[in-house]
Amino acid sequence: MEGGNIAEVREAVGIFDTEKTLQAAIDDLLSHGFDRAEISVLAPVTAVEEKLGHRFESVADIEDEQGISAKMYVPLETIGDAEGAVIGSLMYVGAFAGIVLVASGGALAAALAGLALGGSGTALGVALARFIKQHHADYIADQLEKGGLLLWVRTWHAEDEAKATELLSAHSGHDVHVHGFPPKK
Repeated sequence: MEGGNIAEVREAVGIFDTEKTLQAAIDDLLSHGFDRAEISVLAPVTAVEEKLGHRFESVADIEDEQGISAKMYVPLETIGDAEGAVIGSLMYVGAFAGIVLVASGGALAAALAGLALGGSGTALGVALARFIKQHHADYIADQLEKGGLLLWVRTWHAEDEAKATELLSAHSGHDVHVHGFPPKK
């Protein structure tokens, strides 16, 4: 706080043309001391347009607007973990149901039914995993159609600003700059 006023919120911003370059920039930011909580990406286009109350043509048109719908960055590994968890847990539920049927004195038919449940759980898990992957692919495609993938990095001082803009630019970010907003009340 300077003179009793809360300092403005400052962040570096850049636009990326591929998910690969966006991911590389984020990895580099994390390895240079930026916290995952300081990194955010644009929310799904539909959510942004709903909040804006209108459609937008390009991410460049909204990159400096305060209060734009952003979300915390979720790494690709986490998406893969979610897919694995969905498949694994549904397979486990089906197999567990089969064990319960057999353990409760069920006949061979019950055991076979349990195996079938395990298989259908796996199939359902695979279908849900595909849905998760497709949802992510659609999210990326929607933003690329609007001109690129927006990335914001919260900065706390001039050294953060310099390092963030350097790293964003080094990974093919374009329109890289720093902007500031008054703090939210």
